[in-house]
Amino acid sequence: MEKYILVTGVAGFIGSAVVEKLLSKGKKVIGIDNLNSYYDQKLKNDRLKNIEKISSNSNCNWKFEKIELEDSSKLKNIFKIYNPDIVINLAAQAGVRFSIDNPHSYIQSNLVGFGNILESCKEFRVKNLIYASSSSVYGGNTKMPFEEDDAVDHPKSLYAATKRSNELMAHSYSHLFDMPATGLRFFTVYGPWGRPDMAPMIFANAIFNRKPLKIYNFGKMLRDFTFIDDVVEAIVKCCYKPATVNEHFNFTNPTTSNSFAPHQIFNVGNSNPIELTKFIDLLEEFIGIKAIKVFENIQPGDVVATAANTEKLENWINFRPKVSIEVGLKIFVEWYKKYYCIV
Repeated sequence: MEKYILVTGVAGFIGSAVVEKLLSKGKKVIGIDNLNSYYDQKLKNDRLKNIEKISSNSNCNWKFEKIELEDSSKLKNIFKIYNPDIVINLAAQAGVRFSIDNPHSYIQSNLVGFGNILESCKEFRVKNLIYASSSSVYGGNTKMPFEEDDAVDHPKSLYAATKRSNELMAHSYSHLFDMPATGLRFFTVYGPWGRPDMAPMIFANAIFNRKPLKIYNFGKMLRDFTFIDDVVEAIVKCCYKPATVNEHFNFTNPTTSNSFAPHQIFNVGNSNPIELTKFIDLLEEFIGIKAIKVFENIQPGDVVATAANTEKLENWINFRPKVSIEVGLKIFVEWYKKYYCIV
């Protein structure tokens, strides 16, 4: 009998999309989220309502529990009741800039919470752990595109530091307890149901409402925007191909992305970065309104450019992103109009 898949952060942007995909495949899913107030809780609840609608239409096995990862006893009780064999950890305190003024929430959620996930996975002998990392771990690197074996020792934000810490924590558990774990470094994910604190939603909101749009670093930012459907495909495919030991690991010249432990790290990006100004130009075109642009200096914690080399992931799961920025943005704008009732 097929077991449950546990997905954390299910009211979030990526988490809700992953659950929808799994349910469409007839999988049994237990989802957890703390529904915090970092951004609009209505959007989070509407994502959950959308999942409920999908599950009721397809008679899928879908369960939701509101808990925090920091509550180790409640988390372990979820594992005890549902006994998942695959865990997809997408819950985290997100946001680079928010971490500057609110470090405690990142330490609790991203470090303590993730530690509790690892402990539960160990205790209940989970067969595969997929967890979210971030392109922000590349920090001050200027060599493009970013490769998984590049040095990631110079984070530019606490958020990035917690994500790199997650990679190290997962590796240690993989080694000590023979627990397969895969870390996915996401590159600027966008699309329907996106996060309001991320550039696509911020830009669309400003343009539609004809408000001044702050463009940092005078628009000289390069981002590897990755459409949500491509990200979901990568996550789901990794669910069914657990990380393995690298039998040829070079102990005298070790690499970051694979190991003597069953632990691997992959970039998940579009591999086709564009300038922020080009991104805004496309948004203006699809929305049909010109932005009121206000150019400003770069903000603390921001990186100037991100670009993903995704060859390693392609070789591992035969994955290559399919959605171009033009197609993805058009879909995003159509969803935005529908969700916010814009005629």
